[in-house]
Amino acid sequence: MDLVNILVIATPSRGENMEQQIQFDNRLGEILAGTLHQPERTPVGAVIAGHCFTCSRHTGVLRRICSELCHAGFMALRFDFSGNGQSQGQFEQSTWSKQALEMEAAIALAQEKGAPWIGLAGHSLGAAIALIAARRMNVVSALCRVAGRVSGTRPMHFLTSSQQQALAQTGQVGFTSRGRALTLKQDFFDDAERHDLTAATRSLRVPMLVVHGDRDEIIPVAEAHLAKAANPAMVELSIVAGGDHMLAAPDHQRQVARTVAAWFCRQAGVPAPPGRDDAHRQT
Repeated sequence: MDLVNILVIATPSRGENMEQQIQFDNRLGEILAGTLHQPERTPVGAVIAGHCFTCSRHTGVLRRICSELCHAGFMALRFDFSGNGQSQGQFEQSTWSKQALEMEAAIALAQEKGAPWIGLAGHSLGAAIALIAARRMNVVSALCRVAGRVSGTRPMHFLTSSQQQALAQTGQVGFTSRGRALTLKQDFFDDAERHDLTAATRSLRVPMLVVHGDRDEIIPVAEAHLAKAANPAMVELSIVAGGDHMLAAPDHQRQVARTVAAWFCRQAGVPAPPGRDDAHRQT
């Protein structure tokens, strides 16, 4: 896999982590945009982070998590799935399997850069993609899922009757999300049906942290407890009191970032760093 157009957009002052805006190939001829957080010292490992449905790598909770992971000594890569954010590709060609392959390409990039240890993280749909990729890649040592679903994962069930009719008649369905007029094709729904996230959780053989707000208005917190019940030996819960789906409140993002970074430190066998003042945090 070729890495192209690596661009350092800022050189942080001493004691802060470095962010590089990078591009890499998803192996299908499309270029994906990413932000690579590099610690000043030799990384203890790498964590790859995937974003939510129709979002981008710039969502607040992913930025906080990756910044905190970098402070803890990890290389952290958050990237835009194809058809989202600044990545190439058509959104209408999205499938869960395609996005899992893109996360695998990000893992390969981290390995090329010498990461001795690999973890995955994902928010909402990104949590599903991270789980799928972790099951397929035996190099993944730990997994964190934020505001993810394990049951009721058939997207067809979330369409209105008129949308289902349009899909049946034309093979595609249109909708609006985050100010964008978007289209999904039948392939997206057929592919999603092939992935059983409950079964994937049950058979997971690496530790998984499940983070969820107890006031999540999109995916109920009950999903976190279902994940724990599916694999109690491997799943650890962290419930954010008052947290919504995007964990938008600064205090919640701070809590989640610290929890996730400390957990990955434990899994990698390295000490967690002391906390930072907000003045030194990236937003």
